[in-house]
Amino acid sequence: MVLDTNVVIYLLEGRVTRMPPDPRVGVSIVSEIELLSYDRLDASGDSEIRAFLETVEIVGLSGEIKEAAIALRRKHRVTIPDAIIAATSLVLGATLLTNDEKLAAVSGLNCQSVALREA
Repeated sequence: MVLDTNVVIYLLEGRVTRMPPDPRVGVSIVSEIELLSYDRLDASGDSEIRAFLETVEIVGLSGEIKEAAIALRRKHRVTIPDAIIAATSLVLGATLLTNDEKLAAVSGLNCQSVALREA
């Protein structure tokens, strides 16, 4: 299972009501960059994100993921970060947990949303 950046944020905020069981959890290196480069991130938030990232596999940008991202971007006009995250899931043959409706609409991508508590 690959977690989209939005799902990681929801998890850290305590808003996810139920996660599907899967012992193999990863995030794209793009999500790591997005999470750690948030401009309003304070020291406490940075520590919390880094602690979370130590518990999951960070999936780098391989040649296969790069080519899949290019194809997704051309076909579906998703953003470059979303294309890389989706391609990571496709190449790994993993479910992508995301609440991004545009990603969920990408044909051939196995997506699942997460239920959330109100903020």
